[in-house]
Amino acid sequence: MPDVAADSAASASCGELVPFVPDTEISVVYPLHHGLKPPISRVSISWARGNNLRVSLLRNPPSNSDSDGEIGGKVVEVNLDSGAADVREPAQWRRIAYGSVTPFALLQSRKNSASILSKLQSSPSPFHLDWWEYVMEYSKDIKELLGNPKSNYNPLIEDPKEVLKKGEEPTSLKAAWELMEMFYADKLCQSWLPERLVDWLADYDCLLSGDQPAVHSKLVEFQGTLVTLQVIEDDPKYWEVISSALAVGWLEIVVKLLRLHGSYQLDQIGPRETENGLVETVAVLISMMPRMRPELKNGKLGECFKAKPDFMKAWEKWREQITKLDSSAFWVLCDHHQTREGLKNLIQIMLGNTRILCTATSHWIELYISHFLFIRPFTVGFESMYNLAQKCIKMKPMSSPHKLLRLIIGIIGENTEVVLAECSRGFGPWMVTHAIELLTARSDQADILLHKEHDDIGGISMEELHRLVYAQVLTSHFLTWQIAPVYLTSCMRQGMSLLEVLLYRQPAQHNQLLLKNLEICRLYELDHVSSNIMKIAGVYHWKHGRKGLGVFWLQQARDEFLLNKIAQQLFDSVGKSISGESFKQWEGLIELLGSESKPAGSLEFLHKYRDFKKLLQQVCERKTPDAARHAADLLMLLMKNPSTPQRFWLPLLYDSLTLLSWQGRPLLNVSQTNLLLNKLQELSMASLRPGIVATDLPAEALDSVRLALATNLGRAILEEQ
Repeated sequence: MPDVAADSAASASCGELVPFVPDTEISVVYPLHHGLKPPISRVSISWARGNNLRVSLLRNPPSNSDSDGEIGGKVVEVNLDSGAADVREPAQWRRIAYGSVTPFALLQSRKNSASILSKLQSSPSPFHLDWWEYVMEYSKDIKELLGNPKSNYNPLIEDPKEVLKKGEEPTSLKAAWELMEMFYADKLCQSWLPERLVDWLADYDCLLSGDQPAVHSKLVEFQGTLVTLQVIEDDPKYWEVISSALAVGWLEIVVKLLRLHGSYQLDQIGPRETENGLVETVAVLISMMPRMRPELKNGKLGECFKAKPDFMKAWEKWREQITKLDSSAFWVLCDHHQTREGLKNLIQIMLGNTRILCTATSHWIELYISHFLFIRPFTVGFESMYNLAQKCIKMKPMSSPHKLLRLIIGIIGENTEVVLAECSRGFGPWMVTHAIELLTARSDQADILLHKEHDDIGGISMEELHRLVYAQVLTSHFLTWQIAPVYLTSCMRQGMSLLEVLLYRQPAQHNQLLLKNLEICRLYELDHVSSNIMKIAGVYHWKHGRKGLGVFWLQQARDEFLLNKIAQQLFDSVGKSISGESFKQWEGLIELLGSESKPAGSLEFLHKYRDFKKLLQQVCERKTPDAARHAADLLMLLMKNPSTPQRFWLPLLYDSLTLLSWQGRPLLNVSQTNLLLNKLQELSMASLRPGIVATDLPAEALDSVRLALATNLGRAILEEQ
């Protein structure tokens, strides 16, 4: 059954920041073993527990001609977690993506500070001297993200037959990260790298099972049959598992299995003191094995030595004790054949017998670890480690090596290009982008290679290219695009220009998304981008009928040109009608524009026009002389104001018929009335010219205004005399 890949690549098809093909997002086919005979008429798929799919297969009701008589169907479960340790769940991937932003940004900030300090002073920067410590702090934060706790199972009473304890479920991503850390960043472990590899294999050997079973898988299989064994030392699998565990240095498991030996039981028939003594002696020698390392975790066996001379003395002494035991006469007194041969085999492993070690291990990496433990414990340097790895690969070839093993070969071979290629192919852009910080922590060669500018890819470095690729992966999903700017701004050549492209590509119709866009612009001081985004949003909302939002964003962008365009549209709309009902639809928009808005230009008239309309309404409702006099003064201000468009003169005068024919004393004096008559005459002459904007006023509007002005003029003359 195909495992559907994430749709991030599909969502990015509308346009790429850089060319990118996600090699890791390929369909995985899972076999479905159901055993039903065809024809199968119906298949139903639903989620079961965890990562399992429940597949129900149904057959047609059997006809009389069917001979098999099989009816119904079958329900099977398909496990989508194949045991490979990749991060498949989108939610888990997003958790890692978001969680790694802060450590990455902090490290970049420290790097920039170090660069500035190195330019200001001639002496070496203190950041440079202890840079690996900052990288290790960064690596620690990343490792906490990659951990995947499987179980917190801590029994009150420990099962004596429990060989493997439940703990953290390993992932290939974390395994690869720890490899990069131990070889490139951790300065303290350089003197005991082989022992670090022993610990690494103990944690991640379960990931390496493929065409050959690993030591871990042998232990898991034996754990299942352990409770059913009556005489455990008679089972050949028991000695095989102990030999394999000892070969890779899992000493505590070896000692625990040895002490399950039947000679330790009190209810034995016949004396087994010699047999038990040999088993215990081997167990004690194993638990006292010298280890070239500063310390061991709780529960781990061995004697630690930090100084190489002390370790060499202890190693020689330990080997002498093993050799002495191997030639002891007590073996003749051991009557149990399987015990005698099994213990002899363990002694040969501790003495470094290559043939026995090759038989006890499954993969070349396990054989490689066994060489460090029992044959070449003093191995140092990448060249020696690489030559030994090539030797082990020839002795234990693999048809399809695991991606972790390919990564190890690239690391110990000191081939930066291979390491980058394996990280990209096996673990994706996230791994490459973040692991580069480990790769360049202590390697000058890698630092030069990754920061060299290449003309064939636009003058950018390999480090910047990988960051751009990862940024595109983030931008291809709407839940992660907002963290892409952190990586784009760390790219000196093309990062900021691509960040602008990313911000312009975000849709303007979603207000929350728009606010997020503007916040990103503020953080990275992209004022010109912020202004353009607000202009785009303003135009979009205006064209789609959301006039208020359109004006708001254009005001925020301080776009004088477009606001004046809107003012002209308002003039066209308001000037065609004098009714209060039609004006109400524009009143809120005029209020939003603001009377003191400088970019609004001639919109000042619309605010005064709105105030005049409101005052006229009060005059019509209350008919008070003070309100009427105030309205008349405002009318004269509008008619005298040069910003008042000519097409508004007649609507203003027609709306003011109540003021012109006021029943009490005339509200306009002679000079004011003459001014309005002159305006009316000028408007009559202008109506003869082409291009005049027609109004929605009645045909008799002009005559009604002229008659009202003439009447008011006569009353004003009489009033003044």
